[in-house]
Amino acid sequence: MITMSPQMMAVFFLATVSAGSIVWVFIYPLLTGERRAEKRHEIITRVKPGTRTSAKAGSQKSRRDQVEASLKEIDERRKAENRIDVATRISQAGLKWSKRTFMAISAAMGLVAFILALVFGLGLFVAAALGFAGAFGMPRWLLSFLKKRRERKFLSNFPDAVDVIVRGLKAGLPLADCLKIITNEAEEPIKSEFQTVIDTQAIGVPMGEACAKLYESVRVPETNFFGIVISIQQKSGGNLSEALGNLSRVLRDRKKMQAKIKAMSQEAKASAGIIGALPFVVATLVYLTSPKYMELLWTTSVGPLMLAGGAFWMSCGIFVMRKMINFDF
Repeated sequence: MITMSPQMMAVFFLATVSAGSIVWVFIYPLLTGERRAEKRHEIITRVKPGTRTSAKAGSQKSRRDQVEASLKEIDERRKAENRIDVATRISQAGLKWSKRTFMAISAAMGLVAFILALVFGLGLFVAAALGFAGAFGMPRWLLSFLKKRRERKFLSNFPDAVDVIVRGLKAGLPLADCLKIITNEAEEPIKSEFQTVIDTQAIGVPMGEACAKLYESVRVPETNFFGIVISIQQKSGGNLSEALGNLSRVLRDRKKMQAKIKAMSQEAKASAGIIGALPFVVATLVYLTSPKYMELLWTTSVGPLMLAGGAFWMSCGIFVMRKMINFDF
């Protein structure tokens, strides 16, 4: 039987954590491209001295200045809205719950998980951990899942809704009437979201701001583009049907690109799934054929430490593979 002193176990654990930290700090940014993105952002945001010129006093703003001011205002508003509260998350998931109802459901899920863990004899510590996960982890994961599903359904019909607006504008209809056509003909969640835009505009909010608020309930780049186009057109004028027509083509091109990326990355995702499941499958088969060979991992003092180290490195590998095959655009 293999034994190891507590000092050696501590040294082995610290060495494992240190190696993982080194990989995380130095190698992970290279694999994910974070350093290249930071350098590019630094080059773009760098302002050379002498490039700013003072505007003439009393001169009227040009169209370009108005567009830049609109984009800056929208960007500042987006940065101020980065923090999302629970009520907003519930709304983005398409649920009609209040904050108090969500808290009650979360507490009930945590209590059920805690009681079930005690009934099955998992111990007080494990029961407390499962109760915490049931109360704080599972409800938020559920909101995230419902939010993403609702966003996918919204994006599948959003280009068609923009085309309806374009055809209505070319026919001579006002923008508000085009939005009313969408609320009458479109499916959920397009129907309810544009109905919210109409209701917001009906109480006195300008159409540009009402359309920009669409991003608050459906946080996808497509709704951000739509709000920017409407806001700029309301402030600086121009051919709205042409601008929305270009936006519709961009939305469809993004949808095609997303499908193409998904198809091209399926092989990598399948390989990552096989590699990630291979250790568990092999361990199960070895245990079924030679139980005594695998029992050393939990009957000796070194076994649990080796399992912890293997789980740590396995988690690092799965996380890196997920980042490498998860394309964001």
